[in-house]
Amino acid sequence: MWRRSFSTAALKDKKWDALVIGGGHNGLVAAAYLARSGLSVAVLERRHIIGGAAVTEELIPGFKFSRCSYLQSLLRPCIITELELGRHGLKLLKRNPSSFTPCLDGRYLLLGSDKELNHSEISKFSQRDAEAYPRYENQVESFCKFIDPLLDASTPETLQGDSSFGSRMKNKLHKSDFWAHFMRRALCLGQKEMTDFMDFLVAPASKVLNNWFETDVLKATLATDAVIGTVSSVHASGSGYVLLHHMMGESDGDKGIWSYVEGGMGSISRAIGNAASEAGATIVTNAEVSELIIEDSGAVNGVLLSDGTQVCSSVVLSNATPYKTFMELVPKSILPDEFVSSIKNSDYSSATTKINVAVDNLPKFKCCKLGDPSSGPQHVGTIHIGSESMEDIDSACQDAVNGLPSRRPVIEMTIPSVLDKTISPPGKHVINLFVQYTPYKPLDGSWEDPAYRESFAQRCFTLIDEYAPGFSSSVIGYDMLTPPDLEREIGLTGGNIFHGAMGLDSLFLMRPVKGWSNYRTPLRGLYLCGSGSHPGGGVMGAPGRNSARVVIQDLKSI
Repeated sequence: MWRRSFSTAALKDKKWDALVIGGGHNGLVAAAYLARSGLSVAVLERRHIIGGAAVTEELIPGFKFSRCSYLQSLLRPCIITELELGRHGLKLLKRNPSSFTPCLDGRYLLLGSDKELNHSEISKFSQRDAEAYPRYENQVESFCKFIDPLLDASTPETLQGDSSFGSRMKNKLHKSDFWAHFMRRALCLGQKEMTDFMDFLVAPASKVLNNWFETDVLKATLATDAVIGTVSSVHASGSGYVLLHHMMGESDGDKGIWSYVEGGMGSISRAIGNAASEAGATIVTNAEVSELIIEDSGAVNGVLLSDGTQVCSSVVLSNATPYKTFMELVPKSILPDEFVSSIKNSDYSSATTKINVAVDNLPKFKCCKLGDPSSGPQHVGTIHIGSESMEDIDSACQDAVNGLPSRRPVIEMTIPSVLDKTISPPGKHVINLFVQYTPYKPLDGSWEDPAYRESFAQRCFTLIDEYAPGFSSSVIGYDMLTPPDLEREIGLTGGNIFHGAMGLDSLFLMRPVKGWSNYRTPLRGLYLCGSGSHPGGGVMGAPGRNSARVVIQDLKSI
C-alpha cells in the first residue's frame, strides 16, 4: 500500500523536490516516474481516497462502484510495463462480446473481437455492411497506429521565456526529430490514406459512418464513441476524432479491446499508487491545496493547504483542470492577461451524468434469450440503450442544446459484476449507467432539487424498462453524479470528464491553450500533468508520464 502521512503537518518538515496536486491516476503516474528518478515527491489529494475519476467506492453496503470512469483500454502499455502494474495488483477482465444493442422491434446487434460473430450479426441487417465492417476496422487500426507514437511524447512546442543556448538547441533538435518522424509516418501511410485520415478527423462522425455503412443500428452503436462525454451531436464537425480517440486503446496487447478492472477502476489507481509508494513517493489524502505559493521572483515555491499548512517544493505539478489550476489556485494578477483569457474561454461544458445502480437481478432483454437465466453474452459488454439510430442520438443532443435533459437519454449500460465477482454480493449486480445528455444548468429545474434528480433517474430507468421489462423493480439503490456533482465531488470543471473539450481546436499543440502545450506554464516551476494537457482525457496516464519526463529534464538542466 502507499505510504501516507498521519497529518499534513508532517509535510512541512522538509522542502520537497516536487509536489503533485491531486491523486488522480495521472498525478499518481507523474509521482511514480518522478520518485523513480530519485526525487522526493509528495502527492496531495483533496478527498479521502486516491484515484480522482478512476476510483472504486462502496456507496451501498456490499456494492463497489467504479463511480466515474468505468472501463479500461486507454492506459498506455508502456506505463503498465514500466511501473509493473500487474505486480502491483492490476488485473484486466476482457469483454467478449464488447457491445450489445437491443432494438424495440425485437432485433439486436452483438459485436466483439470475434470476426465470425461480427459478420453473422451484421448480416442480419445488411450483407453489404457485414463485408465492409472488417475494412472499416482495418482503416481505424491504421489511423490509430499513425497517432499512437504522438501519445507518449511531449509536443514540439516552442520554448517559452528565457532559456539557455543549450536548451534552445536541444529544443530545436527535438522539434526537428519529431517532425521528421511524423513526415516519415505520413509517407508510409500514403497520400490516399492520409487524405482519408484527415477526413476522419475533421468530419462529423455521421458522415464517416454513413460513408461506410447503411444499417442504422450499426452506425448508432459505433457513433456513441464519437459523442461520449461531449455536448456535441454526431453531426458536429470534428466528432470523428473523438470516435477515433476511444478506439486507440488495447487490453493486454489486444487492440481496440475495452476491459473491466477487477475490483473496479480504483484498482488502477491503487496499483499506480503502490508503484509510486514503492519508488519512494509519499501520498497524503484529505490534503486540499488552497493556493500556490509564489516567490517575489515569480517562481513557484510550494503550496498552501486549506488547513493553513505551508509545504515547500522546487516544482509543483497540477493534476487539477487547467481552469482550477490557473483561475483558483494561482493568486490573482500573476499570470499574463492573454493566457488567463485563453484559459477562461476554453470549453469545459458537459452534458454527462453517471448513475451507479445496485440491482437484485440482471436485466432481461425482451429482444433476445441468449445464454442461461443468470447471464448471457448480452450482459458482458456495453449495452446501448435508446440509440438505435444516429437520429436518436441527435434528438437527445438537441434537447440538451435547448437547455433540457434528454427526454429519451442516450445510455451506455455496463454490468461489470458479470465478470468481476469481487464487487457485489452473490446473485446481485453492479450496473453503471453513463447517461447523455444532461445540461449543467437545466432550464426546467435544478440538480440541487432531490425531486428533480429523482425524476430524471426514473426517466432513465423507465427507458431501460422498454427494452428490459422489470428493470426498475430490480433497483436496490443508486448514486447519481450530474455535471455539477462531478465538478464538486471529483473536481471536474463544468463536469467535463476530459478536463476540457476534445475538439480539434484544443488538441496537441493547442492543449490546454496555444503556446503552452508542453506541460510547462507561464509560472516557472509549475507544470500541468492532468487530462487538460496533451494528449487529453480518458484513463491513459500519458499526460502524467510525459509531464514527469519534462520536469526531470528541466531539473537536470538547472
